[in-house]
Amino acid sequence: MTTLADGTDTLTRDALTVLQPGFTGTSAPDWLLRRLGEGLASVGLFGRNIASPGQLAELTAQLRAERDDVLVAIDEEGGDVTRLEVRTGSSFPGNHALGAVDDVELTREVAHELGRRLAACGVSLNWAPSADVNSDPRNPVIGVRSFGADTDLAARHTAAYVTGLQSAGVAACTKHFPGHGDTAVDSHHALPRIDVPADVLSDRELTPFRAAIAAGSRAVMSAHILVPALDPDRPATLSRRILTGLLRGELGYDGLIVTDGMEMRAIAGTYGIERGSVLAVTAGADAICVGGGLADDATVRRLRDALVAAVRTGELPEERLAEAADRVRALARWASTPGRAAEGTRGSEIGLHAARRALTVTVAPGLGSPETFKPLAEPPYVAALTPVANIAVGDETPWGIAAELVHLLPGTVTGSYSAEDGRSQDGKESGAGAGESTGRAALEAAGPRRIVAVVRDEHRHPWMASALDTLLAARPDTIVVEMGVPQAAPRGALHIATHGAARVCGRAAAEVIAGL
Repeated sequence: MTTLADGTDTLTRDALTVLQPGFTGTSAPDWLLRRLGEGLASVGLFGRNIASPGQLAELTAQLRAERDDVLVAIDEEGGDVTRLEVRTGSSFPGNHALGAVDDVELTREVAHELGRRLAACGVSLNWAPSADVNSDPRNPVIGVRSFGADTDLAARHTAAYVTGLQSAGVAACTKHFPGHGDTAVDSHHALPRIDVPADVLSDRELTPFRAAIAAGSRAVMSAHILVPALDPDRPATLSRRILTGLLRGELGYDGLIVTDGMEMRAIAGTYGIERGSVLAVTAGADAICVGGGLADDATVRRLRDALVAAVRTGELPEERLAEAADRVRALARWASTPGRAAEGTRGSEIGLHAARRALTVTVAPGLGSPETFKPLAEPPYVAALTPVANIAVGDETPWGIAAELVHLLPGTVTGSYSAEDGRSQDGKESGAGAGESTGRAALEAAGPRRIVAVVRDEHRHPWMASALDTLLAARPDTIVVEMGVPQAAPRGALHIATHGAARVCGRAAAEVIAGL
């Protein structure tokens, strides 16, 4: 260990280098700028940090004035998970919509345009794409963030996404290794467990990651999941068997390994973020993502000190920490090298074009075909049946089709019915009773207007399905728009599956309803 000219030592600097913290506000706080000067090499941005593209560009310029090669990371998947457009909804459909189209060139173009916009704002690392195979339809955290339940489809689109994003000069971070699709537990709240044999994992979960590695993904994000077939004791983020033995050894990956957010309950609630961070770096992780909920200098100091202490006690080999820091710096050099971005093709309209192609429109028997279905001539009543927001998505991002229909059919009336309307007193989802009352309330509010019922993952929410039962029994001409995974059978006079809730998905569905 040596002391540098600025007074810091190499051990402390390496410990800071491997952290990817967040912060609050739309400009960089003094503590963050100071830490950049001391060795911090990465910063994570979230919706709370972004007001506009111009403001974001000013923020990233402020960061680079302190350290010109700083890695600026963001969780911008497009679709349901957007930070650039957190207040309006995304201009790009998410993975599930792209998988529904199944045009790898379209996926590459969408990822390139998204990457181009990120690069223009000064972002250099995107925590995307999700390579998870959504094999459990009950999955509460992946869902439309996955390209689909088909392994080969997920693999080819993961590779296309990585290629498109990185051709715009933004590093991809393929997630959530070794696969977060086969679970009904959200790792933001608890530790999921995937109980399948090793050969199933190899053939299903790992295939998209092999494709991402072959496509040159600059980073891979670990999952906070327990996979007993690989390691019966520790979740993937803390498992040397999984990060070093499997990802590095068997799959031959030599890029940056980033952890998922260490403040998520799957880690913080069991190990604590300090202990969890030490175990993650020891296991083979190179960068510690923290800041979705913990975003202050005290957190950075606690994690830095925990890593330094672990080296001094011999628990964390100093060369392992140095190796991790070197990988962070190597990606920072790649990301700050000019001239990497290639020109796109179809530009800003590619997102809406993709959303239109992703629609699946089903007309009830006897009412004709999608081509002959008569669009609405009068403004309808839009009943949005809204589940509790997923933490990864955030509850501040608007979704649905109401705003688009109001624009296309002025006079449209809207009403929102939350998941709380379908819950019993103990907080659990109740079935027909609450859903039936929700449906009756929507019928009363609609009056004589045609009803457009908007749902999100109807198959996962009994109250939502019951509300639709009530609506359709009384008004069989109701139009149903499914903006989640279309697992439930299509029903309604017209059923539109958008395969995601991005703003452009809502626009595409509204165009069909309005006959455009």
